[in-house]
Amino acid sequence: MRVTAAPAWRARLGNALALVGLLACVLALASLHRFEPPDARPLRAWTAALLATGYLAWIAMICWRGRAPSGQVDPDGSTWIVAYASQTGYALALAERSCDALRQGGAQAQLLPVEALTVSQLRQARVLFVVSTTGEGDAPDHALGMLPMLAGDGLDLACLRYAVLALGDRAYSQFCAFGRALDARLQQLRAKPLFDRVEVDNADDAALRHWQHHLSVLTGDTAQADWSSPDYQAWPLLARRQLNPGSPGAGAWLIELAPSPQAHWQAGDIAEIGPRHDPTQVEAWLARHRLSEQATPALRQALAGKQLPEACEDGHLASLTDSLPPLPHREYSIASLPADGCLQLLVRRMQQADGRLGLGSGWLTAHAAIGQDIAVRLRRNPGFHVPDDARPLILIGNGTGMAGLRALLREREARRAHRNWLLFGERTRQFDCFFEDELLRWQHGGHLARLDLAFSRDPPQRVYVQDKLRQAADELRNWVDEGAAIYVCGSLAGMAPAVDAELRAILGDAGLQQLRAQGRYRRDVY
Repeated sequence: MRVTAAPAWRARLGNALALVGLLACVLALASLHRFEPPDARPLRAWTAALLATGYLAWIAMICWRGRAPSGQVDPDGSTWIVAYASQTGYALALAERSCDALRQGGAQAQLLPVEALTVSQLRQARVLFVVSTTGEGDAPDHALGMLPMLAGDGLDLACLRYAVLALGDRAYSQFCAFGRALDARLQQLRAKPLFDRVEVDNADDAALRHWQHHLSVLTGDTAQADWSSPDYQAWPLLARRQLNPGSPGAGAWLIELAPSPQAHWQAGDIAEIGPRHDPTQVEAWLARHRLSEQATPALRQALAGKQLPEACEDGHLASLTDSLPPLPHREYSIASLPADGCLQLLVRRMQQADGRLGLGSGWLTAHAAIGQDIAVRLRRNPGFHVPDDARPLILIGNGTGMAGLRALLREREARRAHRNWLLFGERTRQFDCFFEDELLRWQHGGHLARLDLAFSRDPPQRVYVQDKLRQAADELRNWVDEGAAIYVCGSLAGMAPAVDAELRAILGDAGLQQLRAQGRYRRDVY
């Protein structure tokens, strides 16, 4: 859970309550000071009432201003710190943007240089590190004391939750060396990453958008505009099909897009999608602001891809449309290979509190017409590509994380690397076993040496992928001893930390850290 700042209206109401309390106390004290009639009992009662009102208003102010919206309260009382290590000022600028993003999402956040951090803060706060590498893999000058500070014996940071944005340039041999060393040391001290380290090669916009995507997940604020808009291509929507009709959970849809002739991707890569509003939402917005008569078909098309403001002061629609920021992109793991002839996504249909569908999932699963162009940009995700050799592979995931795992298995099949073990979790076997026919074919044909399925809503008891891991602990150790790599894809909330904790219990902190350092423990979680 996270700490969030009170919204502006809540803060204003808290200020009003404080003012009421102050005025009531002032009136009470003035009454006691200036008047003493023969029978003071009514006055004393009045004064007592004023004092009580002031006290209650003040307490209400404290509770009201400090209370966050439902689901946003952090029982641990932790705060966010964005810590930067910057040689040229670029990391500082990104840290400032990250801090602003957290605050806009409702979180309490402060910006600090890394040398200002104390061990006490690391034990109490959640920290986002934005760090660059300089020279021959060194920390920036002002941050040279960071790793020595963490080198002490007996230091334990098990309470720390953190993430690292590492800036570097692959033209240098020690790419992102400081960020990597910081991440490794924090994990040695038992700190838990909120998500895997994001590495930025020479200010790569795609990597920065991925970092911003993680920030939006942390705050729950997915409406903030992209720091840089992806260079989209238009790919027609070929087909969509719900894979789990009847499921007790939200619908999951297989989306198929026609790639451009020059498109290429690998298993593990990401599709960035430019979403669009439901056309009925655009029409409702135009009508609410009395702009329908100005809206040509071209302007309506343009508005569908823009963030629509609640208030609209500019009555000239064309100039207003040009000034509106585009809708933020959405990221999806790719479930297919180029050899399949189409790009496939597995998309969970999300629904907002007011009943509207989620921006990206609504566009792909409901609003876009078959044959309509979808804005797509491919993003390489080399940290989740399959190994170059045929070493054993353990794949773990849940829900729509099956998309990324399926692509990995397809690429392994093409490479004739058949020592694969899949552990997958969903709600029910009857409705939610995505691509079941394909999985069973792989199992019977030997491409899947082992298949463990966990369904949390099937009787007699709830079973999750971490439970399957625990039950197979001895075999997991054997696979790891034989050189296996572990790949995890799926939910950042729930599944990923539970799996990480179980792996640590089975392999030990040092064992899991060694796997990570060797590139044998990789995650694509969201």
